[in-house]
Amino acid sequence: MSDTHVHASHPALIARLKRADGHLRSVIAMLEDGKPCLDVAQQLQAVEKAVTNAKRVLIHEHIDHCIDIDGSETDRAELKAITRYL
Repeated sequence: MSDTHVHASHPALIARLKRADGHLRSVIAMLEDGKPCLDVAQQLQAVEKAVTNAKRVLIHEHIDHCIDIDGSETDRAELKAITRYL
């Protein structure tokens, strides 16, 4: 396993999470402004989906590039540990 934890997907993940961060800030403002709960819930759903998708991409990228499935016991343990987050 490499000590470098930067993958080709990271810039896109960062951009995706920054957008989600902006949406989450908007949700907070909506709550502060007393916007309807249905509108707030809809926006929260979008934030949640964006973060969940980012997490999946990160985990799949890690599995594809950092873990040797047929390799060491440490790699197999790491695979087991990270898949808990899927």
